[in-house]
Amino acid sequence: MLENVPRVTKNLIVINVVMFLFTLINENFMVSYFALYYPTSAYFHWWQPLTHMFMHGGFWHIFFNMYTLFIFGAVLERMIGEKKFIIFYFVCGLGAAALHMGVEYLQAQQYIGAIAAGSTKAMNAYYSLKLTPTLGASGAVYGLLIGYAMLFPQAKLTLIFPPVTLSAKAWVLIFAGIELVTGLTGTLGDIAHFAHLGGMLFGFLLISYWRKKGNLFDRY
Repeated sequence: MLENVPRVTKNLIVINVVMFLFTLINENFMVSYFALYYPTSAYFHWWQPLTHMFMHGGFWHIFFNMYTLFIFGAVLERMIGEKKFIIFYFVCGLGAAALHMGVEYLQAQQYIGAIAAGSTKAMNAYYSLKLTPTLGASGAVYGLLIGYAMLFPQAKLTLIFPPVTLSAKAWVLIFAGIELVTGLTGTLGDIAHFAHLGGMLFGFLLISYWRKKGNLFDRY
């Protein structure tokens, strides 16, 4: 099945699967060293903004991310070429980490101010923030979604559930709106909504930049 998948997309899937298998063998070690922690956490290491995008917390987490990478990554890689695709994927993933940590920093500053005022609840929230890992390829994958929508805005996509057909552009706008609302309201708090938005934002900016420069596609 993977023999027809472009090289970079295939290798990304393989790396994610291998990392997931290692996580199944020794979850505590893999999460503490390779998931992303807040920079002041005792568990933080400099490489985590990169490695966290190859970590996953369960079968369905990795399944849906790899399925999306398989479907949309293959198309984008064939369209913009291997070199551009590698750059695009990692810019989206690192951009997701950057926005996520930026939002965490703002939260931490609020907690620190409340702690100074004597709030025990804020102290517990601050320690929880520092001890909570972020992991998954979702930020990079959301970047792939917006990249696909920018290249094929009128392509029709149908979800499995609900079975609704809309254009790629419409779906991406809906997804972005959902992530923004749930992120601001704290709904589904165990999901890094702003990481998803960061992947989409940096994907949008990079595709726009390449288009402006007139070099969106690799030249061979």
